Amino acid sequence: MAKNESGGSQGPAQPSVEKEVHIYSLATTATECIIFLEELSGNRLLPIWIGITEGQAIAIRFSGIVLPRPLTHDLLLGTITQLGYTAQKVVVCDIKDNTFYARIRVIKDGQTVDLDSRPSDAIAVAVRAGCPIYVEEKVFANCQTLSKPITEDEVGKFKADLKNLKPEDIFKDLKKNVKPKKKPAQEKEAPGPGAEGPEPEGENNDE
Repeated sequence: MAKNESGGSQGPAQPSVEKEVHIYSLATTATECIIFLEELSGNRLLPIWIGITEGQAIAIRFSGIVLPRPLTHDLLLGTITQLGYTAQKVVVCDIKDNTFYARIRVIKDGQTVDLDSRPSDAIAVAVRAGCPIYVEEKVFANCQTLSKPITEDEVGKFKADLKNLKPEDIFKDLKKNVKPKKKPAQEKEAPGPGAEGPEPEGENNDE
């Protein structure tokens, strides 16, 4: 869903606090990937479980591999560009019912439009467009973040802990709408009426 930011809104908008992040690490298992976003102004790391395909789409940008034909995220960015827009930034903006939400902000002639997105897709576009990545503070507040390792001993322990890291180790109970037997936090979109659900290669355990 796209939201046009140029129109008016009712009532005063509450400013959101966005923290700029970059990709600290991308860990891969046999069935999923974990992307770690590092807070640039602090030492917090936000882990988001994503699918193998989405992890590969992000990693290939840094691998130096040149593909003969565009992948899905290349096509999306190309479409945005051909329509005259520029990808301005992406924001991991919310977490609801253990599901991460993100948006891609595009701009054209002073008009900004927010595109609803999964974090993995938004980040895959961001690394191709070279635009900044942000996480809203409320997302950090509702997740048990990790601290960036500093010393060599801390780095070693961090890598060892990653082998056994699971979503339930990270996410705290949300203050509202807490449900018993919550599923592990996921990055995929919450299914709604008519929704297709996750892609076959996508986030089975997942932003």
